[in-house]
Amino acid sequence: MPKFFETIARLPDVYRPVEERLRDQQEVERKFMLPLLAQQASRCMECGIPFCHGAGCPLENNVPETNAAFRDGDYAAAWKLLSEKSPMPEFCSRVCPALCEGSCTVSLNLEPVMIRQIEKAVSDYAFEHHWVKPDAPEKRTGKTVAVVGAGPAGLAAALGLNRLGHTVTVFEKRPQAGGLLRYGIPKFKLAKELIDRRVALMEASGIDFEYGAAVGDDLSLNYLAKRYDAVVVASGTPSPRDLPLPGRDLSGIYFALDFLNGGASAENKQVLIIGGGDTGSDCVGISARQRAAAITQIEIMPKPPVERSPSTPWPQWPYKLRTSSSHYEAGDDGHNVRRWNLQSQKFLGENGKVTGVEVAAVEWELSPTGRPLKFAPVPNSTTVIPADLVLLAMGFLKPEHKFERENIFAAGDAANGPSLVVRAIADGKKIAGRVDKFLAK
Repeated sequence: MPKFFETIARLPDVYRPVEERLRDQQEVERKFMLPLLAQQASRCMECGIPFCHGAGCPLENNVPETNAAFRDGDYAAAWKLLSEKSPMPEFCSRVCPALCEGSCTVSLNLEPVMIRQIEKAVSDYAFEHHWVKPDAPEKRTGKTVAVVGAGPAGLAAALGLNRLGHTVTVFEKRPQAGGLLRYGIPKFKLAKELIDRRVALMEASGIDFEYGAAVGDDLSLNYLAKRYDAVVVASGTPSPRDLPLPGRDLSGIYFALDFLNGGASAENKQVLIIGGGDTGSDCVGISARQRAAAITQIEIMPKPPVERSPSTPWPQWPYKLRTSSSHYEAGDDGHNVRRWNLQSQKFLGENGKVTGVEVAAVEWELSPTGRPLKFAPVPNSTTVIPADLVLLAMGFLKPEHKFERENIFAAGDAANGPSLVVRAIADGKKIAGRVDKFLAK
């Protein structure tokens, strides 16, 4: 007898129509009727040994159990199961690339279960029905903790420490909480009202937030370490990777996050985005909404394979070509926007303004399984890409920390270098446990 994952196909499209979403800054994903998603959840029920919550999800979410409860219409049980592991599922279900789906057993031969979409439906339903309440502890331990940074790792650490009974103060240098969630991810992927809602719950739970407090300038770590029983540094990776080529001082060249936060406009501009990751993709989406005259995104890496590369066998996160909603918005599913195997040589300009970037092709040596190893320039391959707005989206530099006190801990990107939101949240949750053990000594 056929199984559900064999007879029910994964829904092919989760987005609102392109022409509609290009006219606004609303979240690009459409909202599904619950019975339709319940049908999708039934594809999860016969997989045998689940790898999604161990090999896949950094938070070790109760994926099969949550899907089973959702399939049966027991949304309260689904929320209980989900929130036991994930402290902020309303964020992960929107911005996580769904590592769990890469490890889904069904994905061995078919399309994976829509785990992220089900998680989003569960968390949205819980908030809509006011099940998500302030989570103040029954009693306080008398211990105090300072959390430096109100990004995903800092928020997760603060949530965990507060639940354990410690008194937590979060210090954030910006005017509002969220870190990368607010200042690095566009509204069309994550509505900022969701961050405000979560922070309000945290404040109602007894967590204090101090904004405009730049630790290292206004306050020193040593001062916090003396004033508090423990300090968690969760300041992320604030330094973007630069591209110090000839012509870098020309006007019209911006770091991607400055552009995403309104530092420049792409309207009627020829936009060149250097860097092929998620931040570069977000720049494509903003540029399309601002009606750029042309959009090009270049990457020094080779074009990934369409199907899972043998270099990342299941249940690893597959190395493969991914086309974002922003690429589709730029037209022709992004293939007229993205170019691979290109190394930037120098910025070109006139009258102090950038007019283009000189690039050269590179050729990659691949491993026997198809993983890029090293590259070499292709002779006589130099060309110029015209651009009057250049956006640098090549990632961030890992900060170097030298803590001289045993009560200072690092979490998230500040500890491990730039990574995914879900990994930052998982690490913040983990560091809360480490700090709790330290405070119990």
